[in-house]
Amino acid sequence: MDTTELAGFADPLGEALHYLRMDGVFYCHSELTAPWGARMPALPGCLMFHLVTAGRCWLGLGAEGVGQGSRWLQPGDFALVPHGQGHDLLHEPGADAPDLFSLPRQMVSERYEVLRHGGGGVPTRLICGAVRFDHPAARQLIALLPQVIAIEASALQHGDWIQSTLRFMADEARTVRAGGEAVITRLADIVVIQAIRHWVQHDPAAQTGWLGALQDRRIGRAISLMHRSPAQAWTVESLAQASAMSRSAFAQRFTALVGQGALQYLTQWRMTLAQAWLAQGSTIADVAARTGYQSESAFSRAFKRSVGVAPGAAAKAGRAALA
Repeated sequence: MDTTELAGFADPLGEALHYLRMDGVFYCHSELTAPWGARMPALPGCLMFHLVTAGRCWLGLGAEGVGQGSRWLQPGDFALVPHGQGHDLLHEPGADAPDLFSLPRQMVSERYEVLRHGGGGVPTRLICGAVRFDHPAARQLIALLPQVIAIEASALQHGDWIQSTLRFMADEARTVRAGGEAVITRLADIVVIQAIRHWVQHDPAAQTGWLGALQDRRIGRAISLMHRSPAQAWTVESLAQASAMSRSAFAQRFTALVGQGALQYLTQWRMTLAQAWLAQGSTIADVAARTGYQSESAFSRAFKRSVGVAPGAAAKAGRAALA
């Protein structure tokens, strides 16, 4: 593979971020007055976010609302809770927090609502939401994120477009205008991706393991190739050649960066895709072909060895989880 051919894989990390196509579960514009509190219930498989547009709030994690990751959010601050963990939003630590879904809300549409709640004191305004990522590559990336990602307005450079987008969202939330719901939900999706990219660029934890390997010029290309073409009969030799490396150098570097061999990673990726496709209703024969196996029986043996259950059982469990 020459330099021209390799150009299509110049940004493997960007390709991974491309898979962050989200499906909004709900969005909420909250107008709150002290004393107030709300408990966000656990939403498995969802990423939740909060933007403070006015006032401030306490983001509380753990049983007492003061666990690791708990923090004050000031105007312009944006926080992600990536793993669907239940948490509290409070006017101060220790405040009562009724379940969010038990509070009266105005339903603007099927997935957008307005919450007005509190005791009439100091006001706080929030834009909150929960989104779900369907692509296996997106879920693989989300699994690496920390318990909380918080971007402080003060940490963003003047004119940073994340900050500009957050201000745009806040303005839309303050003024009810035609199409405002559509604008806020689309901007929220963009900002979630930008917040993840901000974390990748600034947190040393993002420079290690699979995510760090994506940022390696050559190993990142190999990972992209496996992601793009899981059915291809990849070997260490062919992946090394595609990465413009010797077999031994490629194998050593891949294992050092990713923590497992290239073919182990390929099998794991194929089984991740297989579980998603089975849950979505694909037949075992179709999934076997799409993951590079010559027969259903060969695929089934590999699947059970890797996942621990037969494909049929995984398909049933996956469909139940999506229901």
